[in-house]
Amino acid sequence: YIAMPKFNLYQSLHTTVIGPGGKPVEIQIRTHDMHRRAEYGVAAHWKYKENAKNGTAEVAGDMTWLRQLVDWQKETADPTEFLDSLRFEIAGSEVYVFTPKGDVIALPQGSTPVDFAYAVHTQVGHRTMGARVNGRLVPLDSTLENGDVVDVFTSKSETAGPSRDWLGFVKSPRARNKIRQWFTKERREEAVERGKDALAKAMRKQNLPMQRLLSHESLVALANEMRYPDVTALYGAIGENQVAASTVVQRLVHSLGGEPAAEEDIAETARPGPTARRVRTGDPGVVVKGVDDVWVKLAKCCTPVPGDEIIGFVTRGAGVSVHRADCVNVDNLRSQPERLVDVSWGHTSSQLFLVQIQVEALDRSRLLSDVTRVLSDHHVNILSAAVSTSRDRVALSRFVFEMAEPSHLASVLSAVRKVEGVFDVYRITGARTADEPAIRA
Repeated sequence: YIAMPKFNLYQSLHTTVIGPGGKPVEIQIRTHDMHRRAEYGVAAHWKYKENAKNGTAEVAGDMTWLRQLVDWQKETADPTEFLDSLRFEIAGSEVYVFTPKGDVIALPQGSTPVDFAYAVHTQVGHRTMGARVNGRLVPLDSTLENGDVVDVFTSKSETAGPSRDWLGFVKSPRARNKIRQWFTKERREEAVERGKDALAKAMRKQNLPMQRLLSHESLVALANEMRYPDVTALYGAIGENQVAASTVVQRLVHSLGGEPAAEEDIAETARPGPTARRVRTGDPGVVVKGVDDVWVKLAKCCTPVPGDEIIGFVTRGAGVSVHRADCVNVDNLRSQPERLVDVSWGHTSSQLFLVQIQVEALDRSRLLSDVTRVLSDHHVNILSAAVSTSRDRVALSRFVFEMAEPSHLASVLSAVRKVEGVFDVYRITGARTADEPAIRA
C-alpha cells in the first residue's frame, strides 16, 4: 500500500517472516507520517504536518478521497445507498490494474472491465461494447486481477448506452451510480415525450387550436399554477401518469377564456386548404371605433389586407377579430350582432400581412423553383408551400407569404403569371369559394 494507498489513505509495507520456533511474524514498515495517519486518522495527520513548506501540495493530494466522497454524494440521491457505497469502499479490498498507457487504476475486489471503463470516464463506461485483458478478448463480466492490463472498446453510435444487465455484476459504487443515473435520465426523457404526445392527442380529440393553447407563455403559466418547476416537468408528469392530459387541456382552455373562445379561435384560424398556421405579432393596422386600447388580430380564415372591406367581432378572451366582409364565417357572426364592432384600416407601415395565393400551371421540371425564385425576387417572405399534380399533369401550388405592402400584390401575381407554364394565379381569401376554382384531384 505504499504506491497505491487504501481508500482511507492507509500506507504501509507488509511482510511476514518466520521467527524463532517456526512461528510467522508480521512486520509493518512505514514512516512516522504513515504511522500517525494509521493510528490517529486523517484529521490528525493534517494537523501535525511536519513539512510546512510542501504542505499545500500534500494536502491537495490527501483531499482526493474527500472530493471523491462529495462526488458520490452528488451522484447518489438515496442516503442509505451512499452509506453502503462508503462502507464498501472503506472496508473492501482493492485490485490494481493498468491502462494500455501504463496508468494504475484502483478498483474494488471482484471488479470487471465495466468498472474499469467507468473509473476512466463516465462516457467511456456508457459507450463500452467490449474489452481486452492482457491482449485477450474477454466478456464484460470477467473478474479483473492485480496487474491486468485492460483495454475497452467503445461504440461511436450516438445512441450507445449501458445495459441494465451490467447492474448485476459491477462492483464499484461509481459504475453502479452512473448506470442508474443514465437509465433515470432516459426514463425521464421518454416520459417527457409521452407527455407531449398525450397532450397533443387530447387536444386533437377535442378539436382544439393547438397553436394557441400550447404557446410557451400559457404552458409556463399553467406549470407554475400546478406547482411544477418548468414546462418539461409538466410534460414529464403527464407522461408518468401523475396528472391526466385531459385535466391539463381543461385548465389550458379555462385559462384562455373557456370553450366558447376556443371554438371561435378554431373558426378564425382555419385557412382555406391544408396549410400550416403561423402566429403574427405586432400592430395589425386596424382601428376599432370608440376604443383605443384593445387587442386586435386579423382572422386567418379570410386573411384581410388593407383595402378589403372588413368588420370586427369581439371574441371571448382574445380581443377583436377582424374579418373580410364577405368571409364565410360572417353569417355565423351576424347571429350575435351585439358583438360586432365598426373597424377600419389605420395608417401603418410596419405591419406584415398574410397573403395566400394559388398557382395553376402545366407540370414541368424546376417549376416550383422558378415560382419561388420570382416570389423571393419580389421580397416576399414565404411561410409555407403545398404542391399537388393532377392526372392531366396540371400542377396546383399554394403559397402563404407575408407582405409589408398589400398594393404590391398585383405586381407579384403579374410576375408569377409570366413564369413558363403558368396559366393562372390568384389570391385565396376563403370568401367566394363557389366562384374560385377548387383544387382538382
